[in-house]
Parts: sequence; C-alpha cells; structure tokens
Amino acid sequence: MNRLILTFSLLLLSAQSALAAPTVYIPLGSANVVIAVDAATDAITATYTDVYEAHGLVATPDGEYLIAGSFRETPLKPGQPKDTPNSTLFFIHPAHGHVMSTIPVAGSSHHQAITPDGRYVLSTHGMRGYVSVLDLESNTIARTVPTGRAPNYTLITKDGKRAFVSNSGSNNIVEIDLATWKVVRTLESGPAPEHMAFSGDESRIFVTNPRAGKVSVVDVRTGKVVQSYKVGKAVHGLDIGDDGRTLFVSAKKENKLVAIDTQSGDMRTLKLEPQPYHLNTITGTGKVYVSSAKKPLIWVVDQKTLKVVNTIKLPGGEAHQMAVVQE
Repeated sequence: MNRLILTFSLLLLSAQSALAAPTVYIPLGSANVVIAVDAATDAITATYTDVYEAHGLVATPDGEYLIAGSFRETPLKPGQPKDTPNSTLFFIHPAHGHVMSTIPVAGSSHHQAITPDGRYVLSTHGMRGYVSVLDLESNTIARTVPTGRAPNYTLITKDGKRAFVSNSGSNNIVEIDLATWKVVRTLESGPAPEHMAFSGDESRIFVTNPRAGKVSVVDVRTGKVVQSYKVGKAVHGLDIGDDGRTLFVSAKKENKLVAIDTQSGDMRTLKLEPQPYHLNTITGTGKVYVSSAKKPLIWVVDQKTLKVVNTIKLPGGEAHQMAVVQE
C-alpha cells in the first residue's frame, strides 16, 4: 500500500512539473507565423498566422499578450517624412488564437524588450537610429528615443529603471533612463555589437561582436569592456544558463554552439549544422533552444551535458527572438 501511495505521489509530482513547464513563443520570420511550444515536451501546441516577417517578440509578464515586430516595411515615397509609419507591430492574444490588432510604426523593427510592469515595449529600428516605445495602455507609439547608428538589441533591468541598447553602427551601448526616456550614458561594447545578455546580478553585460568573432564583457558600473571571449566567426545568439554562470553562444559560420564558464573561462563546444542562430535558455528546464538560420528546425540542447536531446521541426521559416512564459 505504501509503495502504491509513493508511486502515485511521484506520478502526481511529475504531472505537476510537466504542467508547470514554460511555454516558448517563437516568431518564424518568412513563414509569417508565431508558434507556441510546450517546453516540457518540445511539441508545437499552437500557431498564430498573419504575423508577417516577424523577427522580434516579447510577451507580457502575465503571458496574456504577445507583441511581435516585423522586418517588412513599405518603401517611403519621395517627399514622405522619415517618421511616416510604414511597418507593423502585431498584438497577439494566445488564448484567443489570433492577431487582435496591429500598431503602425515607422521603420522595420529588429528586436524587442518589455518593461517588467508590462507597460512599455521597446523596439529597435536599425535604419532609423532609434528605439520606439509602445505604450500598451494606449496601444500607440508614445515616443521614439534616438540611440545611435543601427540599434540592434535592448536589455531592461529587473527594476525597470534602465534600458541598454547596442548600436552596431556606432560601436557602443547606450543607457536610457526610463523615467525621463533620455540617453544618460555611453558604454563600451567591442566592435559592431549586437545581441546582449545580463549576468545574473546585472553587474555585467555580455555582448556579441559578430565581425570580430567574439563576445565582449562590459562592466555596467564603469561602462568599460573588462574581458572578451574568442568564440568563432559570425557569433549571433547568446543567453545565460540556469546556473547563472554558463553563457551559451552560437557561431553561425563555424556551425557550433559554445558554452562558456564565465567564472573559470573554460569552454565546451557542440557541433550543430547548419548555422546555429538565435538561442534561448529555457529557465527551469535545463534546456537551450537553438534555431538554425538555414533549416526550419530548433535543436534542444541539455545545458549540463551540451548534447542534443530533441529536435523541433518547424512548419517553415526560421526561428528568431523567443519569448519564454513561465506557467
């Protein structure tokens, strides 16, 4: 009897754990859809259509809404002002299963970030040299903040007071005060910075330098590059692991995923072909999702063993910025 109770309890705990697994929302670029993936099973559970050329994606903290940015942009006619809306942000309600509304925006958007309170979405507009600020209370673009040439990626602090934007054309990172919406500081970044990730305590920013094939480490307090890791040609995606110390980085042109122990500097390498691209650690699961830039698939990699444990076959396109929602 006790053995039966123990077995039942273990099964119940296992079921609860599976139910608590995150949902991962993924834009599929040229396939013009966003998908939902159950991180417990790595199965696609929903598809949201009519999201054209989505690249950036965020979810509200409660997971109720998704906001996707598009690379698609209508060319401006001669004489039209630079700030003429010619692209789109898509507002998706997963429970309803469709795009609820669209928000016009000037210029294609690359990546996105959302404030911890779920009020504002910041989108980088590389061809415009600014980030746009979508106010989710009014569903309108409240302002734009000039940051530098070719802004690429945005990080927002956990307290919601500061945002950091990498400018790949200006070779720097700028800090924005989110109370005043003004750039208050310029930080070093290494050459042509793109994707970024915070260390667990937000004291450092890890930033990719694709043309140099490395990741730079920026001390947030001093604004200086204090270290760099040589990874390989065309580094792209990166994220910090569940242990708070392992950094996962993809190198497209060398077909590899690299795990860097940021305390010891030790590196492990996993061969992935073709062209590992965007990636996200899926908090609490011990997994890393790594997309391919050339095939419609995502490799599921175990963070500890650095081995492929599953593959997600996509309906088309290529996976870009992922949003992880904890259930």
